[in-house]
Amino acid sequence: MEFLRTPDERFENLPDYPFEPNYLEVDDFEGGVLRMHYLDEGPRDAALILVMHGEPTWSYLYRHMIPIFVEAGHRVVAPDLIGFGKSDKPTKRSDYTYQRHVDWIAAFLQNLDLTGITLVCQDWGGLIGLRQVAAMPERFARVVTANTALPTGDQPMNDAFESWKAFSQQVPEFPAGRIVYGGTTKKISDKEIAAYDAPYPDERYKEGARQFPTLVPSHPDDPASAPNRAAWEVLSEFEKPWLTAFGADDKIMAGVDQVFQKRIPGAAGQPHTVLPDAGHFLQEDVGPELAEVVNRFIAASG
Repeated sequence: MEFLRTPDERFENLPDYPFEPNYLEVDDFEGGVLRMHYLDEGPRDAALILVMHGEPTWSYLYRHMIPIFVEAGHRVVAPDLIGFGKSDKPTKRSDYTYQRHVDWIAAFLQNLDLTGITLVCQDWGGLIGLRQVAAMPERFARVVTANTALPTGDQPMNDAFESWKAFSQQVPEFPAGRIVYGGTTKKISDKEIAAYDAPYPDERYKEGARQFPTLVPSHPDDPASAPNRAAWEVLSEFEKPWLTAFGADDKIMAGVDQVFQKRIPGAAGQPHTVLPDAGHFLQEDVGPELAEVVNRFIAASG
């Protein structure tokens, strides 16, 4: 598989991102390997929080939350999905499928042998991460879903998503940083916008970001529909603690938190929260507050 690797100098002097890089290799399913980047902060023997980003962000999204988790005594692992951040970027749109993203993260979890995981997932971090919970529930201690979903295509997508999908496919230059800016309520700075653009020196590096909106199951016979239905069968019996923490101003994910609350046994009786003044990228709008919500949830659920 042909891929591009973003030059390291693109990531120099990013605001509030002092973390050391870590790398491992995953199978590209075509006879080669791809390099995946991840952060690994805090004591290696501490209780583990796995934070997963979505579209079109990377581990930079969690920069204001990671120190709060570590200060509370946790280990935090934050991978960059293939095609994003400091991870390798295959050059063909067809290289990116939902199943490949699931398999790449499965290999990541198995390679590092991560267990006792508290999953914190947003956007595509949930679409991929929740498939891991269903496939390997023994590795997970609890789940926090934040502005995410696990669609099967059996229900139509809302107008906000369809507008986003159309924009992502039609815009001549895919403006990653401006997309994050538009999905926040407090609005990020020019330097932070540049940090979200850093992984992409030019449009050739953005094939994964371009492809993601087309991979969301939007009809019942989508390639991911059956696997996601099967995942829901497992999750509908998942009794470990499950928390929803959604942004009040996220129009794309509005109401999805209630789906998790109704369908997941472990969500019963939990202190679910809707965070005011928070958009789709709530890690940017209320990152410290979300981190404290997660810390309290972990402490209360043992």
